[in-house]
Amino acid sequence: QVQLVEFGGGLVQAGGSLRISCAASGPPFTTLIMGWFRQGAGKEREFVAAITSNSGITSYADSIKGRFTISRDNAKNTVYLQMNSLKPEDTGVYSCAARPNRYTIPRSPTDYNYWGRGTQVTVSS
Repeated sequence: QVQLVEFGGGLVQAGGSLRISCAASGPPFTTLIMGWFRQGAGKEREFVAAITSNSGITSYADSIKGRFTISRDNAKNTVYLQMNSLKPEDTGVYSCAARPNRYTIPRSPTDYNYWGRGTQVTVSS
């Protein structure tokens, strides 16, 4: 059983930056694809970014491409999401997700087996 805990959410002004992280415990971290999803108020959960176990492949939603960067430190069992040039529409609960590694990165929440509780990110205008 994988346990995921997010850290680092908060309030930031538009144009600012924030880094959130997710610590994993359980099965070997290097066997997992790690992803970030977000859900705004009244909206469906949407894919943000994901990274394969060896950091060889990353995938980003078009809405955040060029502004957000996903990375991972396998020695620390942690995945990060660096968010720059934040916009009010980036506001939401950001959740970390994990699934066993495979050759392609899935973007559907239903393809991920394990979830953290989420951390709130609020971008003020």
